Amino acid sequence: MSTERPTPDAQPEWMRRQERSNLAILRLMVWISLSFGRQVGRIVLHGIAAYFVLFAPAARRASRDYLHRVLGRWAGWRDGYRHVLSFASTIHDRIYLLNDRFDVFDIEVHGGEQMIEAARTQPGALLMGAHLGSFEVLRAMGRGKAGLKVAMMMYEQNARKLNATLAAINPKAMQDIISLGQMESMLEARDKLDEGYLVGMLADRSLSDDATIEVNFLGTPASFPLGPWRMAAMLRRPVYLMAGLYLGGNRYELHFVPLTDFSQVERGGRDAAIRQAVQTYADSLAALCHQAPYNWFNFFDFWQKK
Repeated sequence: MSTERPTPDAQPEWMRRQERSNLAILRLMVWISLSFGRQVGRIVLHGIAAYFVLFAPAARRASRDYLHRVLGRWAGWRDGYRHVLSFASTIHDRIYLLNDRFDVFDIEVHGGEQMIEAARTQPGALLMGAHLGSFEVLRAMGRGKAGLKVAMMMYEQNARKLNATLAAINPKAMQDIISLGQMESMLEARDKLDEGYLVGMLADRSLSDDATIEVNFLGTPASFPLGPWRMAAMLRRPVYLMAGLYLGGNRYELHFVPLTDFSQVERGGRDAAIRQAVQTYADSLAALCHQAPYNWFNFFDFWQKK
């Protein structure tokens, strides 16, 4: 049964984890990739993936724990390497997506028509993402299709060097960002929704002062933040899970899965609706993890084993 509890005052592990990205290396990767093409840039990724598998033991243990759950077998070094390489590939591909180089990718969309139709019925829709695949593929689809506007609510502190580099690649790409953790965040999100935007946020990691709810995920109870769902309930919009799964090579699948419609939920029924929505979200995440198991990019103890 789901239980609600506040998180400890200390920062969660994913926020405490030392950022390993190096600004000079990132800028070098950008130059190599844009100067010599995606295939040459991907050669460097193999060395980066090998480095992290060898010299990031905590991340390697977290990867092995997750992969054991989703694969149903022992995850070896090859699995860990493939896991990290998938993550590195999605980061690398952001260089091209942020520069509107959609021509180098094969992106297949599932469930997009239903989501867009729901957003037309009542302006705007909320998209709950996760650290699963590439969220940037959604923004690429938005920029590539006339009339589809996308804004993202982001917590940027843990990847400030990477975001600074990507902003330098294409300043326009950093527009339509709503900063989380500010008093006016929900008002900005409401205004974007009223303008017909799709407003996305990641709902699988909690901040230090956020409350969480415990639901089943991949066979074991796990805590998910309540904040995004409370905001969704107050904004009274339809909510979809969004995930851009990386399938290898230049292939992505963009999935939209209906979760709930808070526009039909009265105040007295919000708590129950939120609990059900979070479990539906976790179940849908699990299904996508089974479909593309090397796309889950939470390299810390997600299940908080003691």
